[in-house]
Amino acid sequence: MENAIQIDSLIANEFAFEIAGEKVSGIFQIKGLVTYATDEGGKRIKPPFTVSKMVERDGTNAFNTWLRETMSARDSDDKPRRDVTVVAVDDGVETRRWTAVNAWIVSVGYSDFDSASFEMVAETLTIAYDDIEERFPTMDDA
Repeated sequence: MENAIQIDSLIANEFAFEIAGEKVSGIFQIKGLVTYATDEGGKRIKPPFTVSKMVERDGTNAFNTWLRETMSARDSDDKPRRDVTVVAVDDGVETRRWTAVNAWIVSVGYSDFDSASFEMVAETLTIAYDDIEERFPTMDDA
């Protein structure tokens, strides 16, 4: 019997998002996460990414608290910052995590409000950061 090749891959719809270590719900999509890039001169660049989420009523949840603090500091150079983490999950097991260190909200936008639609309103936040740390939990445990 020949050795079977085992394919190890991730499905894009199985992930979690954390703000300052607190898991948050209602995330629709994370887009544009780039963990390493350089410009033509070889200097490291850190492009922002977006998080699309449902608009939630609870003003005390981690995202809404961060958003309220950001809006209160809108005219300040000192923006509220958090470490935010994207967690890749495969069959319920954490396989990798990317932590955007010292992240801040750059912009907030909303999906269209449409009286003929039954879709949830999406809130899309653009997030910048100082650095990204990548961790392989299965390797760290070995």
